Amino acid sequence: MKVFDLRCAHEHTFEGWFGSEDDFLSQQQRALVTCPVCGDAGVVRLPSAPRLNLSGAKDASPPQSALSSASSAVPSPASASAARAGVPPAVLEARREMQALWMKAVRHVMANTEDVGNHFAEEARKIHYKEAPERNIRGIATPQETAELAEEGIDVMMLPVPAAAKETLQ
Repeated sequence: MKVFDLRCAHEHTFEGWFGSEDDFLSQQQRALVTCPVCGDAGVVRLPSAPRLNLSGAKDASPPQSALSSASSAVPSPASASAARAGVPPAVLEARREMQALWMKAVRHVMANTEDVGNHFAEEARKIHYKEAPERNIRGIATPQETAELAEEGIDVMMLPVPAAAKETLQ
């Protein structure tokens, strides 16, 4: 199993798990590798360091002080590529935090709402006018439907969710 650090054109970083490098390349060529945040298929592989499993080695571990100085000297793949692109580490960390918060919000919405699909505007009106039981719903509405709901005093919030996120979120 190969675990690759990936990034889309919108700077969202994520991991991808593949059977082999050829499997990754094949899926990438067929546009099957997409960003879980925005759905972009323009995904590139970031440089990454190999992970060594040293649990079976006896007394092969360097002292803790050597580990801490070595780990601080080797930048993470994301920070190394960001440094080459001129992105300050603080900005990179802020992007990661925002991405994590967005995913947390999407998970919460998906877990605590009923999907009414293309009938969102109709169902929101029914709930607003007490023709249907009050509950949290999500679905699809056109910009025109959203504006009409707002004019009627029905609060709605747009939360773009890519197709990949509509499945089970990790």
